[in-house]
Order: sequence, then structure tokens, then C-alpha cells
Amino acid sequence: MTEQPAADRTASLEDVDDTVRAELAALRQSIDNIDAAIVHMLAERFKATQRVGTLKAAHQLPAADPARERDQIGRLRELAAGARLDPVFAEKFLNFIIAEVIRHHEAIASDALTGRGPSA
Repeated sequence: MTEQPAADRTASLEDVDDTVRAELAALRQSIDNIDAAIVHMLAERFKATQRVGTLKAAHQLPAADPARERDQIGRLRELAAGARLDPVFAEKFLNFIIAEVIRHHEAIASDALTGRGPSA
């Protein structure tokens, strides 16, 4: 008898025990709650960085702060390692956020120069 490839042996959710389905549902609910918390935390973070951008624009400071960014990345990598999260992933995630913050700061500075209101 020939063994089926692993892809052909996968069961559908309907084929698994009720306890497995219940555990999956509970885990997915937990993931959904964590995702919601992440979104709300990012929203709060961006509110704070918008205020930073406004302050920088008012005092004609540059949108980017490479020393601060470097320190934040190092700090986040340490936190990630302590939390058993891949520090490389954490750095990529923070770099994505930093790039968006800089984009916002540049827009705020541009709006301040032209006298327009804030743009996102």
C-alpha cells in the first residue's frame, strides 16, 4: 500500500473531535482579542507620535531621529528576546511603524510650511 502525501491526509474541521473544535474556537477568540488590543495600542501610539510631529514641525526639527530610532530598535529587540519573540521580526515590525511615523511627521511639517491643516 502506498502512503498518501501529507497534503492529502489533512482533515477538515468537520472531521475533528468537538473538543478540538472548541479549543480552536477559544484560541481564535483569544487571537481576535489580542488583535483588537494591538489595533487600539497602535492607535494610541500614533496619537502620541502625531503630537511629536506637531511639536517637531513647530520647532523646525527633522521628521526622522536616527539616534532615537536606533535606541528604540535596540530596546525592542531586547524586549522581544526576553518575551521569546524573534528579535528580527520585532525589528522589522518597528521599522515599518517608524517609516509610517516619519511619513506622518513629514506631512505635518509640509502642512505647517504651507499653512494647511494636518493631513494623514
